[in-house]
Amino acid sequence: MMDIYEKYVGLVFDNRYRVERIVGIGGMAVVFKATDLLMRRTVAIKILKDEISADEQAVQRFTHEYQAVAMLAHQNIVEIHDASVRRNIKYIVMEYVEGITLKNYMQHREVLNLREIISYTTQILRALDHAHKKGIVHRDIKPQNIMLLKNGVIKVMDFGIAKIPNAETVTMTDKAIGTVYYISPEQVSGEPTDARSDLYALGVMMYEMATGSLPFSAETPVSVALMHVNDTALPPREVNPNIPVGLEQIISRAMEKDPEARYQSAEEMLNHLLKLRENPKIIFKENKASKKKQKTTAAAAKPKKKTSHSMFPIIMGVTLAFLIVAGVSGYYMIDRLFLNSSMNDYEEVRIPDFVGSLYTEELAKWFADSEYYTPPVITYTYSDTVEVGKIMDQEPIAEEKRKVLPGKQECEMQLTVSQGPRTITLEDYTVRDYREVESELRKIGLTVKVENVTSEVYTVGYVIRTEPEAGTVLNEDDLVTIYVSHGSDTVNVSVPDFKELSEARALITLMEHDLTVGKVTYVKNWRTAGTVFEQSVEAWKEVPKYSAIDFTVSGGPSYAGDGTSIPTEEDMKWKPPETTTEPENTWTDNTTTDSSGDTWTDDSSTDDNTDDTGWDTGEDDSAEEDDWWWDDYDVPGGGFIRP
Repeated sequence: MMDIYEKYVGLVFDNRYRVERIVGIGGMAVVFKATDLLMRRTVAIKILKDEISADEQAVQRFTHEYQAVAMLAHQNIVEIHDASVRRNIKYIVMEYVEGITLKNYMQHREVLNLREIISYTTQILRALDHAHKKGIVHRDIKPQNIMLLKNGVIKVMDFGIAKIPNAETVTMTDKAIGTVYYISPEQVSGEPTDARSDLYALGVMMYEMATGSLPFSAETPVSVALMHVNDTALPPREVNPNIPVGLEQIISRAMEKDPEARYQSAEEMLNHLLKLRENPKIIFKENKASKKKQKTTAAAAKPKKKTSHSMFPIIMGVTLAFLIVAGVSGYYMIDRLFLNSSMNDYEEVRIPDFVGSLYTEELAKWFADSEYYTPPVITYTYSDTVEVGKIMDQEPIAEEKRKVLPGKQECEMQLTVSQGPRTITLEDYTVRDYREVESELRKIGLTVKVENVTSEVYTVGYVIRTEPEAGTVLNEDDLVTIYVSHGSDTVNVSVPDFKELSEARALITLMEHDLTVGKVTYVKNWRTAGTVFEQSVEAWKEVPKYSAIDFTVSGGPSYAGDGTSIPTEEDMKWKPPETTTEPENTWTDNTTTDSSGDTWTDDSSTDDNTDDTGWDTGEDDSAEEDDWWWDDYDVPGGGFIRP
C-alpha cells in the first residue's frame, strides 16, 4: 500500500514544500513529513488518496477541514498553514506534530489515572470552547482525532465534517464518521447538532479513559448507534469503583441523551473539571434538567383512566355540531337573499399618497386604528438618494379607488421604505488567512489595505486586527486596513539601487531581494517611458523583508496623465515647443589696456563663450543652444539634466 504513495517522496509542491517521507495512512488521506522551503520549517502534508480524489463528498470534507481550522488559532488545535485543491492533486499543509493518537495511548494504558483524565480532558475542552465560540462544531470528537505529544500537550485535529457558520454542512455518512462509538444521540437520529454534541462525544471518551471500556459495544455499527439513542450505559463506578464520585457525575451529565440535560457549554464542563482537580472528593449538586426530565417521563408513563366506550356522547356531539353549522349557514343565507345588509355597507376609498412621507410610529398607529386599511406590509430597501425611513413606493398607488367594508374587509397596503445607503457591519476577521479576508472584504464592496506587522503570537499570514475594529458600521468603498502577522523574527534586507532600471527589471529585482512594490507615480520626464529614476528608500539601506518600495517612473517627455495612468504611445514621443526667432548675436569690442600695457577684449554679448574668469574659451556653444528645451525637465536632486 505504501509503495503507491512513495511516488510523492522527493517532490516539491508549488516550488515550496519538499516531501520527505510517509508518516501515516488513514481512510481518506496519506500524511507525509515535509519541509517548507520558504518558512524553513518542518510541516505535515495531508494528501487525499488517489482512489477517492474524484469523490465529491471526500473532496468537500477535505476542503472543509481547511476552512474550519483557518478560522481557529489555539495551542490545542493542530494548525493548518496552506491548502491546494486541484484536479490532479489535493493536499493540506499543517503543523507537524510528533506524538501518538490518544486512542493508541489509551489502548496501551487501558485505564488512565485521574490526573491524566483531567489533564487531557481540560485541554480538549479549551480547544472546543475556542471552536464553539467561533461557531464551529467539530462533530467527530474521538480519541483517534486527538494527538498526544511527548510533553503531555493535546492537539485536536480532523475538522473534516465540522459544522461551520454560513457554510454548507458535510453530509455525515458512515464513510465520513468512521466510527459510531462516540456519536451523539441527535446525530444518530438526524436531528440538529450543536456544541453539546461534541460534549457528549467527550463524555464517552472520558468513560473509556476512566473504565478502560466503551459504554456501548455491539457486533454492528448500526446496533451501537441505536444503543446511544435507546440504552443507558452502566455507571462508571460500577465498572471502576476507584474513580471519584465527582468524575462519574461529570461523565454521566456529559452523556445525557437529551442535550438540554447535558452541560450547555464547554466552559461549564471545564469549570466542573477544574473544581474536581482542586478537590477530588467533591460531589456536585444534582442536575436539575435531568431530574425534571425524569419526572416528566414518569408522569407520561402513568396509566390513563379507563374511558367509556358508549356511543351516545359521540352521537350527541355530532348532532349538536350539525345544528350549529346549519343555523349559521341559514343566517347568512337569509341575510344575503332578503336583507342584503352587507352589500349596503361597502364604501369607496381613495388611496392617499404615502410616497415621500416618513414611516413613523404615528403613521403605523394610524393604519392600526383605521377601519379602512390593514397594517401595511413593509419592505425595506437600500437607497443612496432617499433618506432613511422615507416611503419610496406603495401598492396600491396614490389616487386609486378601492371598495372596503369598514372593520371587516379592509384595503391591504404594501409600502417600500428606505434604509438609506447600504451599510456593512465589519465582522471579526482575526486569526484568519489574510488572503481570504482580503477577498471577502472586496466582495462586499470595501476597499482593502494590507499592513504587515511583527507578532510573536499570531501565525505568519494571519490577521491580527482590523482598522476600524469589528462591529464598526461602514459604507461601500470605505477603507479597511488589515494588519497581518509577519512573524516574530524580523529579517532585514538591503535595498538595491533601482534608478535607471526599467519597470520590468525593477519588479524582478524586488522579488529577488524579498521586497514588494508600493506606490508607482508617473511623471513627465526626458527619460524613456517606464524608466525608474526615484525610489522611496535610498539604495543600500536595510529594511525588513517584504517591505514596500515606492517608485517615481518616467512617463515620457510628453506625459500628460494624472500620475497613476500608464503612459501612452503619444506620451513617449517628444513634441518640441513652438520655436521663436532668436536675436542675432551682438558683439561689442571693448579693448582695454591695463597698467602693464597689455590689452584684452571684453566680449560682452547676448551669447558669449567666456568662462567664469571672463576669458573666451573659444568653444562652440551650438550643442547647448540646440538642446535648451531640456531645461523644462527637472531631475530630482540634480538641477537640470543634459542628454
